[in-house]
Amino acid sequence: MSDTLEKAAAALNEKLSGGAFDASAKFAIADLGAIVLDANGARVSDEEADVTLSADADTFEQILSGDLNPTGAFMSGKLSVDGDMGIAMKLASVLA
Repeated sequence: MSDTLEKAAAALNEKLSGGAFDASAKFAIADLGAIVLDANGARVSDEEADVTLSADADTFEQILSGDLNPTGAFMSGKLSVDGDMGIAMKLASVLA
């Protein structure tokens, strides 16, 4: 299990602590693995989710740090979304 993924899951849990996220989403990070977020928080996992957001590690780190807006990453082709776009947008607002 990647130390990078564990740290990212912990950071996502901090961001999610204030707001309820009642759906499931998966960040698929190229060459590293995946993180699933749902009502129970974020964890390193590759289980099915309502929406999957795929990006390379650099793009994911920029989104997580707040240096890159998830919507901007999607529009520029750095982030791809597979599944429920409404849930992806809700997640983007929770993480902002």
